[in-house]
Amino acid sequence: MRHAPAVSRSALLLAALVLAGACTPQGPLGLTDPVAPGLDTDAASVDGLIVGHRLMDAGEYELALRAYYRAAGQLGLNVDVLSALGSANLRLGRIGQAEALLRQALEEDGEFVPALNNLGVVLMEQGEYGEARLVFQTAFAIDSGRTDAIRENLRLAIARQEDSVYVDDNNEFRFDLIRRGPGVYELLARQV
Repeated sequence: MRHAPAVSRSALLLAALVLAGACTPQGPLGLTDPVAPGLDTDAASVDGLIVGHRLMDAGEYELALRAYYRAAGQLGLNVDVLSALGSANLRLGRIGQAEALLRQALEEDGEFVPALNNLGVVLMEQGEYGEARLVFQTAFAIDSGRTDAIRENLRLAIARQEDSVYVDDNNEFRFDLIRRGPGVYELLARQV
C-alpha cells in the first residue's frame, strides 16, 4: 500500500491562514474596499488656470485647453479664462476660434494686455497688419513698454504694414486708361 506524500506543517498552516483571511468581512490584508476612493467634492480643487498655464509652458496645448475648459466650469467665462482659451486655440492653429475668444475677452476688459497681445498675433497670422499694429500699440501703451514680446510684436507689425503698402513688385505693370465709347473707359494693364 502506498501512502500519500507527507505535507509539511508549514504548508498546511499557510493554507489555513489564506482561507481564514479570505473569509473575513474585511477581506485579505485588512482592506475594507478594494476599489479606489471617490472624489472628495468638499475639498478645494486645483485651479484649472494654473494647470493650464503650466501645460502651455510644457507645450501640451490640447491638455491646456481641457484644463481651461474645466476652469471655465468653475470660474465662469471671465476675462482670464477667455484669454487663456484664446491663447490655447492660437497655439493649436485654430485662428478663427482664437480671434473670437480673444475679442470676447476684450469685451469684458478692453485693457487686458495678454488678450490684446494674442489678438495682435492672430491678426498678424491673418495678414491684417494695420489692425494688428493698432492692437499692439494699445497693449504697448497699457503695459508701459515693459514686456519685450509686445515691443517686438509691435516692431514686426509696423515693418510688415510698411512692406505691404509699397512693394517694388507692384511696379511690374503699367496701367493705361482707354476710352471705349462715350463715357465708357477700360483700364488695361501691360507688363513692363
